[in-house]
Amino acid sequence: MKTTLKTIAACALLACATATFAAGNHAGGHDHGPAKAQSIGEAGVAANVTRTVEVDMSDAMRFTPAAIQAKQGETIRFVVKNSGQLSHEFVLGTEKDLKAHYEVMKKSPHMEHADDNMLTVAPGQSGELLWRFTQAGKVDFACLHPGHYDAGMKGAVAVASSGQPAKPAMGMSGMSGTSDMTKVNDVNSPAPKMDMKGMEMSSGEVKKIDKQAQKITLKHGPIKNLDMPGMTMVFKVADPSLLDKVKAGDTVKFTAEDQGGAMVVTAIEAVK
Repeated sequence: MKTTLKTIAACALLACATATFAAGNHAGGHDHGPAKAQSIGEAGVAANVTRTVEVDMSDAMRFTPAAIQAKQGETIRFVVKNSGQLSHEFVLGTEKDLKAHYEVMKKSPHMEHADDNMLTVAPGQSGELLWRFTQAGKVDFACLHPGHYDAGMKGAVAVASSGQPAKPAMGMSGMSGTSDMTKVNDVNSPAPKMDMKGMEMSSGEVKKIDKQAQKITLKHGPIKNLDMPGMTMVFKVADPSLLDKVKAGDTVKFTAEDQGGAMVVTAIEAVK
């Protein structure tokens, strides 16, 4: 069944799939300030971690602490514990982009992402997320599970200016500038490529293949038939043999459909 998702014009969502997770991964953001876009930062490197911040998530739909201090240029290791009985997540972004992604999640709650600026944690489990705050200002965080955000499960990181210029940071898709997504979008030919069903194929890059689970992780551009912006996401495959056609690192064309709430790749081919 085709799911119509609200188009998110400001979202070139979410990063490459390297975030540590306990149950799965999600999305993130960049901010459009009054004068220019404000980046939320980029995935951190373990060797550059300056300190660890522990965050608790509870079924009271609260983060503890909900207010965190950071310095521009600082890399923080977030150790996020779920002390509740429900699954919760920790997603870094701007208020605007978190709200927009929350609307997507309400319509398709079973989407499985794989992005550096989020962490999904199963009940009683913990996970880690490394993040470098490249810009001074405010970076919001929230749980985007349906109902949780509305219930007030949100917080913010106040990033103090270091007085030093920050290096270019990632956008909503978690990629620095536009270079990574340009690589994905450059696959698009002037005439859209169609699959055997006559459905327009989308562009992407294979990040991971899990043949046992019959899943593939794709960093992809917009998927028009799903009205979905670019992001990094885990898909099921309609036929396990599709995974034999590609390998990690391949640039691909693919089609995906919403089948009973699951995002399923129905056709895929490597682009030579």
